[in-house]
Amino acid sequence: MNSALQQHHPNYYGKALRPLMIMLLSIILSTAISTKASAQHHNVSAGYIPPSDPAVQQNLAEWQDLKFGLFMHWGTYSQWGIVESWSLCPEDEGWTQRRGEHAGNYVDYVKAYENLQTTFNPTDFNPEKWAEAAKQAGMKYVVFTTKHHDGFAMFDTKQNNYNITDTKTPFSTNPRANVTKEIFNAFRADNFKVGAYFSKPDWHTEYYWWPYFPPKDRNVNYDPLKYPERWQQFRDFTYNQIEELMTGYGKVDILWLDGGWVRPLASVDTTVDWQRTIKTEQDIDMPRIAQMARKNQPGILVVDRTVAGEFENYVTPEQTVPAQPLDIPWESCITMGNSWSYVPDDTYKPARDIVHTLIKIVSRGGNYLLNIGPGPHGDWDPVAYERLEAIGKWMALNGDGIYNTRPIAPYSSDAFYYTQSKDQKHSYVFSLSETEKVTVSNTYRFPIPENFPVKKVEILGEDRALKWKTVGNEIEVSIPKKVQQNQSFNHAITFKLSV
Repeated sequence: MNSALQQHHPNYYGKALRPLMIMLLSIILSTAISTKASAQHHNVSAGYIPPSDPAVQQNLAEWQDLKFGLFMHWGTYSQWGIVESWSLCPEDEGWTQRRGEHAGNYVDYVKAYENLQTTFNPTDFNPEKWAEAAKQAGMKYVVFTTKHHDGFAMFDTKQNNYNITDTKTPFSTNPRANVTKEIFNAFRADNFKVGAYFSKPDWHTEYYWWPYFPPKDRNVNYDPLKYPERWQQFRDFTYNQIEELMTGYGKVDILWLDGGWVRPLASVDTTVDWQRTIKTEQDIDMPRIAQMARKNQPGILVVDRTVAGEFENYVTPEQTVPAQPLDIPWESCITMGNSWSYVPDDTYKPARDIVHTLIKIVSRGGNYLLNIGPGPHGDWDPVAYERLEAIGKWMALNGDGIYNTRPIAPYSSDAFYYTQSKDQKHSYVFSLSETEKVTVSNTYRFPIPENFPVKKVEILGEDRALKWKTVGNEIEVSIPKKVQQNQSFNHAITFKLSV
């Protein structure tokens, strides 16, 4: 990741929130997720344009109901346990630092990095195991890094030999060497929507970083306007790789394009720090790409991150959660550990923190794309499975308040967070716990959801009736002792209010 940040129907939340949305889109997102990941500060794109294609609208509406997805960054870099791709970038930033015996010489380092292809052999690869763990955790869609900025393709591309199925790669002899196809098939078999992450910039191909010039930063290292034939070769190279993914990998629901500096120069927002470094025209011809993608994959969501307009069907705040609901479709992509890619002995967020983040995101109308980086042998750290299992137990009790819901005012109040069912017959109030095990109080008091005539109050996971009363614009709920003694509540409890 570490690229620039990057949407159901335009009236999804109603016009009342539009002024708030516009204000929010003009500032950097708050409520940052604490992380040591080498993430940059990112902004959400202003100027959202809702899709007009009915098939895209339907797919977007379905996607917004899913709420919880799995992200995976995986490539040859997992062998070194380093930040994905970015150590190749000649910028002096915290996430671009080189390590190891070749760190002192850039040319030698690049050679050693690219030589990782010759030792990449993840023989423990078992995508069905991942799909099962993600399904049990309550996840509903997956986005996989088919190619990151380093240019190494995790699929059987015919455009070059820098890929996982090439004979230089030891894993190429494995019958499951085309890992992108295997991952998509495994997750699709478990009824997941499938997304293909694809990096627009490619630091390996000579069409982007031309060997005639040294790379200066993350951007193309020549002037595309001065060398239009070479830039057209890069456009065609990119188009052809995406076409391979759109035609040879079954149904794909999301084309998730990273590397927002590859964009028309006129689209650069100079109020955003990182975009000020874009000095050259890098128009990749998104109309051509999107037309091809939707010809082969009708209704596919195109997510051209941070490039506001018709090809950014939803926005993707990175490692952050908007402080208020947004009036457009959005998804926070956040790491489970401290890094997007695999790092040995990484520190993984507690299940309680992940559940709380999910609640906050959903209460503000977004989706949560949680990243896990597979290791060099082709599996996750055991701790990742432990976290997913714990999340799954919570979701089994409380999922009704997560899936197929919409935000409802007051959205949150202290440690209470609100959602509403699409049919508006139920509202859900999550009470976040300060500890992993919930200590159930004898009384709870929280604001009544806006314009919601409460007739019944329950706790998800409990069938005992609850006594309650209204006190002004609040509800006061009395909890029976038997419910207080329930030991199955972890992370947060959910009140279900019915009309």
